[in-house]
Amino acid sequence: MARLKVFVTSDGFNDYVVAATSRAKALAAWGAHQDLFQTGGARETDDPELVTAASAQPGQVLRRPSKVTPLIPKRSVGAQRPSPPPPKPAPPKKPCGPTPAQLHRVADLEAKLEAAAARHAAELAEISAEKRALELRRDESERAFLSRRNELREALRKARLALR
Repeated sequence: MARLKVFVTSDGFNDYVVAATSRAKALAAWGAHQDLFQTGGARETDDPELVTAASAQPGQVLRRPSKVTPLIPKRSVGAQRPSPPPPKPAPPKKPCGPTPAQLHRVADLEAKLEAAAARHAAELAEISAEKRALELRRDESERAFLSRRNELREALRKARLALR
C-alpha cells in the first residue's frame, strides 16, 4: 500500500484536510477543478494533529476553522466531521418571457409561411387551369381525329367498292 500523505487547503474561513496517496487524489477529494498546489492554494503538511486526524480517515475531507481552533469533532470523541459535499451550482435563471427579438423572428416566420402558402395555392390554381385547358385541347383533338377517321374510312370503303 502506498504511503499516505496529508494535504491541506483553505478557503480563508476553514481548512480542509485529507489523507491521500497523491496530490491528484487530494484534489479529487476536495472536488477541485484546478491544481491548487501549483497556485499555492494547497500544501502537504506534517502537523502531527492534522496527520493523526486525517490518517484515521483516509480519503475523507476533514474541516476545521482556519488556524483558530483544532479540528471540529463529531459527536463521538476523537472523530472528525467530514466536510459536506460542495454545493451544486444553481441552474441558470430562465427569462420571464420571450425577448422582443424572439417575438419579431416568430412574426417574420409566420408571415413568410403565409406567403409561401399563398404562392403554393396560386401555383395549384394555375396548374389546374392549365390541366383543364389541356383536357379541352385533348378532347377537341380526339373529336377532330374521330371525325377525320370516319371521313377517311368512308372514302376508303367507297374506293374499295369502286375496285369491284
